[in-house]
This record gives sequence, structure tokens and C-alpha cells, in this order.
Amino acid sequence: MTLDTRLRDLRRTMRERFGIGRLRGGQEAIIRSVLARRDTLATMPSGAGKSLCYQLPALHLNGVTLVVSPLISLMKDQADKLHALGIDCLLLNSTVKRKDEQSALQALRDGRTRIVFVTPERLAQPAFVDVLAGGTRVPVELVVVDEAHCVSKWGHDFRPAFLDIAHAVDTIGGPPVLALTATATPEVVDDIVHALRLRDPTIVRTGTYRPNLHYRVVHTGGGHGRREAARALELKQQRVLDLIGELQGAGIVYVATVRDVQRVWAWLAASGESVARYHGRMPARQRRDEQDRFMNGDARLIVATNAFGMGIDKPDVRFVIHYQIPGNLDAYYQETGRAGRDGEAADCVLLFDLNDRRIQQFFLAGKYPDAALVLQVFDAIAAATGDAQQEAASPSAGSARTPLSGKALAEKLTDVPSGKLDVALAMLIDARIIQRDRQHRYRLRTGAAPAQLRDAILAAAEQFQQMRERDRKALQQMIDYAQSGRCRWRLMLEYYEEDTKIERCGTCDNCLHPPHVEPLPEVHSPAAIARRRAERVAEQTRGWSRGEKARVARFGVGEVVMATDEQVAILFPDGNVRTFVADRVRHVGDAKPRNRNVESTSAREDT
Repeated sequence: MTLDTRLRDLRRTMRERFGIGRLRGGQEAIIRSVLARRDTLATMPSGAGKSLCYQLPALHLNGVTLVVSPLISLMKDQADKLHALGIDCLLLNSTVKRKDEQSALQALRDGRTRIVFVTPERLAQPAFVDVLAGGTRVPVELVVVDEAHCVSKWGHDFRPAFLDIAHAVDTIGGPPVLALTATATPEVVDDIVHALRLRDPTIVRTGTYRPNLHYRVVHTGGGHGRREAARALELKQQRVLDLIGELQGAGIVYVATVRDVQRVWAWLAASGESVARYHGRMPARQRRDEQDRFMNGDARLIVATNAFGMGIDKPDVRFVIHYQIPGNLDAYYQETGRAGRDGEAADCVLLFDLNDRRIQQFFLAGKYPDAALVLQVFDAIAAATGDAQQEAASPSAGSARTPLSGKALAEKLTDVPSGKLDVALAMLIDARIIQRDRQHRYRLRTGAAPAQLRDAILAAAEQFQQMRERDRKALQQMIDYAQSGRCRWRLMLEYYEEDTKIERCGTCDNCLHPPHVEPLPEVHSPAAIARRRAERVAEQTRGWSRGEKARVARFGVGEVVMATDEQVAILFPDGNVRTFVADRVRHVGDAKPRNRNVESTSAREDT
């Protein structure tokens, strides 16, 4: 059967089973690649129909389609929708009762299902991989990795459990892999290809632009003193209440910390709003109940950390408010992408206070282990499983030693945060310094002298320094976005390095209310020059003029190209135009910010 004939059959199934008339942009290219048994990596914006790209082919493949998903709630949502369409599928995760799990495994062995949803943790279990490798009547014909950016150490949502997927795929015979994500920079795309060991993959990018999302930034910053911070907090709370009163329909309010979830939820509830809350430290049942309240419409609002949202398919979210800046534009795009999935207009509002960057700086400080910590993990494994000298001299003797389980390692390293331990172990495995067996136990690799291993560790630890610097730059890009006077969508598309002709979206705040000044006439004569000098002296207590020299901490001196009472856009010697809040810009030669009503400390730009 030719590929075109198979596609005709798929379109018939699409109409009859899914009730969909035609494929959207990019879907056909992805499906063609899957049917041709090619490894495929697809980036598609939220609501663009990623699920159909595997669900439709799965009904026409001869074997099992294995869907690896990071979130149990997402798996359940997708499985429920398939069951509603009369399509059989299985769920295997930690919430499934043992009796139901055994029934599901038997159905898998008997070949009575075509779609199986699993978590990456389940796929790492040797017994389950053995079932897939040879214990079923029909083989696994396609492995789908949903939210594939989680496999990338360079991504904003790295999860070490995803690193086991490539080994499991090899063990079950190397079927084609379809990796799906809503966002990925070119750097993250390369890392996904490497981490999943994709073979000459077809890469499909349908674009990130969603014209129904209308972006804007509301500046709420204050000074650095206690009194100024209190005033800024009051202003921010009032802005949230104003926005919620202005915007219609359901909305999500994202905050950076668990404490802020509790605080913002409390005063919204006290103001009479119907509001749920969600964060990762809540008991699982309470999280589920709060999520259901929002999804079912019993609560109009939900206040949440970034633990909420991946895979949440509520089509009628009309607005997303960020109470603080997220750590990077990837996270911001993912989280705002939960709005407007029905294609109708939705608002994405960022409340910006430069002081909020300290929260993200705190998170970054605890994210990556340093070389000393990685050496500490290495030494603990070496001490328990045989040092590298023994390994090099007598591999058979070293291999006879008992590997160290993850639990035992954590007990030895009680002072090491679990997140940093996971990242350190992933780095040591990736650098081929240690190895992990099928029971998730760790031991040294054979054949290297201790000095060589330590040198390799120090070299690999340099990667963490690169990642730390990358994250610092990503935070600054987020700040630059908030302070820019350019089209918000244009900035986003440039971040993802998309070749686009879109210069202005026409819907963001900067497109609707662009900062500008009246163009100044060219001056050549001495009299005109003298007049302009006198005018500039008179303007010292007023706004900025185009062509003036301005200084911004950390960026240095540049030339003003446009300005309003609130924003100043400056062209710097590196050729980049950056936009800042006016009271953070200094006139060259001034010791204080241009706005004399603002304390000089408010001009700080260091991050």
C-alpha cells in the first residue's frame, strides 16, 4: 500500500472517528514521517493538535503505540477523550490499582490494545521493558515522547527520568520515535535529538505565533526601601483586582512561590472572587480537587505555581496573569499558551517589578551542583562500589561489587538536595563516568584511572557553569522583554529564531500604544546648535529627547531613539535597541536618575 493510499485511509478515519474535516498546518508532514517509519521531532504551539499526530496513525499501525507522558493528569485527560470516541487505550502509572494494572498488562500481552500511556518512570522499570521487548503478541511500532523538552538539560523543565527513554527504546527493538513539544529553541532541539538518540529525524516546526493571544506588560515596580516595597505590593494587588474585573471568563494567575500562592489566593478569596489554588506541596488529592474545581468551572480563577498547567486542556481560559516574571521566555510562552486554546482572543498580562528578579536569581542559585558537589557524589559511589584504581586493574573484581541504589546514595548524601543529586547523576552518566543498571543502581565504569575520572568530572562540571550562565542570560532576556517598547510577538519569535515577516502583531500593548517622541529637525547652523543646547538644559527636569546620550547600569552609554514619560528606548554601541523604565535611565554626567522624584537606588540594573 502506498503512502498516499494510507493517508486517504487516515483521512477517512479522521472524519469518521474523530469528527475532524481536515488536517491543520504541519500535521500531515508529521503523520507522513511517522508512516514512513522515520524518527520525528515536532514543535507545535499549544492547541495546534499534537495528539492527533500519533492517535490517528496509531489506529492504522500494526503494532502498539507507546505514549510516554510526564503528567498523570495529562495521560488521564487524553485517555478519557479516546474512550469517549470509542477508541481503546491503556493507562499504566502509579495511580492505577494493582488489580487493574494486571488486567492492563494482560491486555497488552494479548495485543488487545493499540495505544498505551506510561510515565517515563514506568518505562524505566526492567519488568515492564521485558514485557514490551518480547512478552507481547504485537510489537511496539511507535514510541511517542510528549513534552519532549523535558529530556533536554538546556530546557526550562528538565526531568532526569526522561534520560532513560532512549535506553528503553533500544531494548524493545528500536521502533521509530515521535518527539512532541510546544516550544524548543534550536539549542533545545539539538539536545532532544541527542538525548533521545533520534536517527536522522524529520524535524517539523509549525511556528509559535498564535495571533489570538494578546500580550501586555504592566509596570508595578517601586523603590528598594521597605516603605517603597510595601507601596509596590499594594499597587500590584490593586492591578490584579483591576485586571480581573476588566477581563472576562476564566483565568490563571501564576505566581513564583508557594507562599505567594497562599497569600494571593487569600486576598482574592477575601475580595469575593471564586478562586482555586494549586502548588506542588499540596497533597495529591487536594491538588486534584482544586484542579477539578477550575476545570469544571466551579472556580473562575486559579492561583498557581508553574506546577500547574502542563497538558491542561481547558479551551476557554480567557486570560493568564503573571504576578511575577518567570525565569525565561520559554516558561512564559508555555504558561501563557494555556490561554485561548479555543482560538478565541485571550489576554496575557505580565506584572513587572524589576525587584522580582531576585526570586528567580534565588532559584538559579540552587539549581546546578558545583564541581565539589559532583566530586562528592562520585566519591560516595566509588567508596561503596570499589574505587577506580581497582576497576582499572581488575574489572572483574570491580564488577563483582554491589552497585549502590539511588535510595542508599541519598541516605549517604543527606546534605545534598535531591534535585541537585539527580542533575549530578545525570551528568556523570552522560559523561560515561558512572553507569546505572536496570534496577537504577549506580557503579563506576571500568577502565579508567582515578586521575582520569576526576579530570573528566571537572571537565563535565564546566557544562554546569555554561548552563548557569545560559540561565542567567535567559532571565535577562525575560527582563529585556518586559522593558522593551517593541512588538511583544516579534520579540518572542526572534527568541525562537523563527524566520518571520511579522514586524507588528497589532494586538500587544506596544503595538497599540507605541512609545515615541516627535522627530527632531536636523540642526546644522551654529545658532540652531546653540538653541538646541539651551533647550536641552531646559529639559533637564522634563523628559528625554531623541539623540541624547543616556547611561544604564550594566549596559553603559547609548543614544536615546524614542521616549515617553514611562519608557526610554536606547541604541547601544553593540547595535541593539533596549527599552527601559524611564526612572532607571541616567543622563550622562548625572549622579542621579533623570526623574528627580525617584531615589537613585531605583536605577540599579544589575542582575
